[in-house]
Amino acid sequence: MPELLYDIQDRIATLTIDRPDKLNALNDAVIAELGAAVSRAEADPDVGGVIITGRGPKAFVAGADIAELAAQGPLDGKARSLRGQAVFRRVERLGKPVVAAVNGFALGGGCELAMACHIRVAAESAKFGQPEVKLGIGPGYGGTVRLARLVGRGRALELLLTGKMIDAEEAYRLGLVNAVVPADQLTAATRELLGTILTNGPVAVRLCLEAVDAGLDMSVDDALLLEANHFGLASATADMREGMEAFLEKRKAAFHGA
Repeated sequence: MPELLYDIQDRIATLTIDRPDKLNALNDAVIAELGAAVSRAEADPDVGGVIITGRGPKAFVAGADIAELAAQGPLDGKARSLRGQAVFRRVERLGKPVVAAVNGFALGGGCELAMACHIRVAAESAKFGQPEVKLGIGPGYGGTVRLARLVGRGRALELLLTGKMIDAEEAYRLGLVNAVVPADQLTAATRELLGTILTNGPVAVRLCLEAVDAGLDMSVDDALLLEANHFGLASATADMREGMEAFLEKRKAAFHGA
């Protein structure tokens, strides 16, 4: 029985983790389904962007499935971590904008999944945290890497070492989420944000995603050179010509992703 729902409307693919009885906890099957869904969205020319969320009002993803983790040994643990990291990295490198609609608890693997998305919109009721140390382990799906990049080393270490949970407003204050909205407006706000992004040139959006992702691991000079290369690549596209002409002609651009 699939535990991840896939729906397309208005060029937006919505991936909904569907285990509400388990607070949408990530087990191995869901990780595999998520990887397949990301590949499907990447290959589909009718998909311009992706929303990832969880089913039900309580949880985005409350964490990993502890029943699976409890039985793992060191080799199993490393293999599970690498599988999850690979899928989350595919989310991050999709080349199409991915927005997390965080509708409730985003703890452990759920917080890590939200951080792998490019932008995070949270309901006022959402909660975030990396509580793995309370279970005698650490994050396995990128929490130590992405959290520090989003909120800074000191704040990340505080959250990682205490395992404490923070609310949506605190997450916004720290820079972990981009916006906080009432729960009944989360879907509309997320779709509106992604819809705004999708009015822009698809090639330009992809190049921005690539430049930021790769540039974080480069020296300033190398990152600037990458940006210049992308600037040049974009200048060779029909989208660039259409965008410039539309601006000069005071009309809406009709981009085709080429």
